[in-house]
Amino acid sequence: MKYPLSLSRRDLLGRLAAGLSLASLAAADRRAHAAAESASRRAQGATAADIPLLDPNSPPAKAVGYVEDAHAAGAVAQGNTCASCALYQGSYGSTQGECQLFKDRTVKAAGWCKSWAPQM
Repeated sequence: MKYPLSLSRRDLLGRLAAGLSLASLAAADRRAHAAAESASRRAQGATAADIPLLDPNSPPAKAVGYVEDAHAAGAVAQGNTCASCALYQGSYGSTQGECQLFKDRTVKAAGWCKSWAPQM
């Protein structure tokens, strides 16, 4: 026997709110997990040079428009590079470092992507 699917506006908004809260919890968990893995690699003595460099032609890189040279991106503001991004975790003055977007890959400090965010 089929039951008709009838959602009131209140039910729909309630389900939407629950879905959004679960999505935000999952995103926070993923960020915490990535930070813990990064800390674990550093504790084991791994440096950014030990972690493979992100391929600009890989699907995750293409999804955010990653380029290894910010000048090649075209309409990028002066100084907007991975090194000046809030998601970049490389040390100051390094040529490459980890990025919170790309698990187990490093990015060029001179690179850029659409997810660039100013450091606070």
